Amino acid sequence: MIDLQRVRAIDVHTHAEVSLSGHDGLPAELRAGASKYFASDVLPTAQIVADYYRERSLAAVVFSVDHESVTGVAPVPNEEIAAIAAANADVLIPFASIDPARGVDGVRAAKRLIAEHGVRGFKFHPNLQAFFPNDHVAYPLYEVIAEAGLPALFHTGHSGIGSGVPGGGGIRLKYSNPMHVDDVAADFPDLKIVLAHPSFPWQDEAISVCLHKPNVWIDLSGWSPKYFPPILIQYANTLLKRKMLFGSDFPLITPDRWLADFAELDLKDEVRPLILKENAIDLLGLRVPAEGA
Repeated sequence: MIDLQRVRAIDVHTHAEVSLSGHDGLPAELRAGASKYFASDVLPTAQIVADYYRERSLAAVVFSVDHESVTGVAPVPNEEIAAIAAANADVLIPFASIDPARGVDGVRAAKRLIAEHGVRGFKFHPNLQAFFPNDHVAYPLYEVIAEAGLPALFHTGHSGIGSGVPGGGGIRLKYSNPMHVDDVAADFPDLKIVLAHPSFPWQDEAISVCLHKPNVWIDLSGWSPKYFPPILIQYANTLLKRKMLFGSDFPLITPDRWLADFAELDLKDEVRPLILKENAIDLLGLRVPAEGA
């Protein structure tokens, strides 16, 4: 169990890029492009994520991305990530990723991962998985996640994966407009939804969805805070201060860099701990009820 007093912050967005066997979950062309775009060639297993975050007194949500139906490359297994997280429960919170194209098999897998492997949420990447979040093909998956009371995290906005690769590696940005997630939030009002990343070029849309739908949060991963648009900082400081979450996108951006740049933002003192830890505690249900409560 995570010692919430000990950890300085909770990073809700990290990746296990390779399996313990060394299998890379991203096609070589996209991996090369991402390494150049983010100036990072670190490929951590979930165990490396655990060790890295423990050294820094941080906790982290960790996942891979299942886009096998599009790329033909198998993801880092959800079961492996969940097992490593269970062995490092002081710092890791496991999310799973299931490609909606898996259909009924994916729904069965989601139920099994929740019941038998203790996953605490699910990651979707519409760009890599080539689907609109409001496509009803994914709705049976959302039903399972909502029934379990777990969060669903959606990549939104520009994708660093594919950037600079000819044709963007075939990745289409249209899938990641947060307005497609607005339909999901309306159709599943009990589903906790996280819009991952500053949603360039749809930042205003993301803020609007988050303001309008009580079940929607925004994670601030994938960008250094020094590049956050002013409107995002404005709402993080005010109306959305309890709905913004620290996320780095490790290993593509390190928490060291993110936290250092975050410290330079013009934020109210009472807002910083909300973004760094308290909002994630509430979203993930990490707070232990008081004895006798």
